Amino acid sequence: MGEIRFMKGNEALAEAAIRAGMQGYFGYPITPQSEIVEYLAMQEPNHDYVLVHAESEVASINMLYGGAGAGSRVMTTTSSPGFSLMQEGVSYIACAELPCVIANISRGGPGLGTIQASQGDYFQAVKGGGHGDYNLIVLAPNSVQEMVDHTIMAFELADKYNTPALILTDGAIGQMMEKVVLPEPIEYKPNKPWATTGKTKDRERNYITSLYIKSEDMEQKNFKLQAKYKEIKENEVRFESYKIDDAEIIIVSYGVSSRTSKKVVDLAREKGIKVGLLRPITLWPFPTEEIARLSKLDSTKFFLSVEMSVGQMVEDVKLNVEGRKPVYMYGRTGGIMMTPEEILEYAVKKYEEG
Repeated sequence: MGEIRFMKGNEALAEAAIRAGMQGYFGYPITPQSEIVEYLAMQEPNHDYVLVHAESEVASINMLYGGAGAGSRVMTTTSSPGFSLMQEGVSYIACAELPCVIANISRGGPGLGTIQASQGDYFQAVKGGGHGDYNLIVLAPNSVQEMVDHTIMAFELADKYNTPALILTDGAIGQMMEKVVLPEPIEYKPNKPWATTGKTKDRERNYITSLYIKSEDMEQKNFKLQAKYKEIKENEVRFESYKIDDAEIIIVSYGVSSRTSKKVVDLAREKGIKVGLLRPITLWPFPTEEIARLSKLDSTKFFLSVEMSVGQMVEDVKLNVEGRKPVYMYGRTGGIMMTPEEILEYAVKKYEEG
């Protein structure tokens, strides 16, 4: 068993990055993720990584681009308005096919909004917030333990596919404290022959770019990216099912909302109402085949997307249900946390309406 600690979600993410062999961090403080920067700054003297407190989020993402291009295991973290500022750089990094980790500890919006938790950044994360045809691997932890596990997973997936991996979580998970089991530090041994480490006696200089002047070259680059994304969709879908086998009402929920939704399932079962939960762990790639499968079951009456937004993930649920069953959505915004009772009341109402 690894080391057991009682930690805040943001600090657990930071500690996991250290143990995953992170070599460079570039970031700018913004609520509710500032503890990540603070924790890494305090721990830097005890470890062999570089930390740069950048002058802005734009600077952070471009430093990440440089660090990843040099072959280092690197990370940045931010919160919603800061992630918006990073989008041009994220698109560059995706096209350049560089592995790195980005964490968005999201807050309410649009605009400066509120510092309270929100899930209103779903579209931005899974549809590509920057320009062009690209995707990010998107992981959605729902506990402090998963802040640890998903951070390590994000580094591994980024290196496996030479692509940015995004941890999309929220201020509630970032600020809450829970018991975590920390793994032993990973001995990271980079193997990146493509890195821009200069000319050597064995090879010429490597060049990394996202610029393709000729249309034919840009098209081939896009085809290459799409082939990689197809491979990721075939191999990296992750989800959790809870009491789903005989469910008539299937809740689809991720992150902090899935914790509340799990309680809804238990309350409903106590009342004899067959409710189950499907929790996407990877928001991209999305569990499309599982949702399609569930929509074809005779036992399934309808789906309920539960999210802290005005309705974003619900569009992907509908897309994969393909009209076979009704799909409803229940959400709150502005940082208001939903209660299990209000979600169950809404679900029962829809059930009784037939």
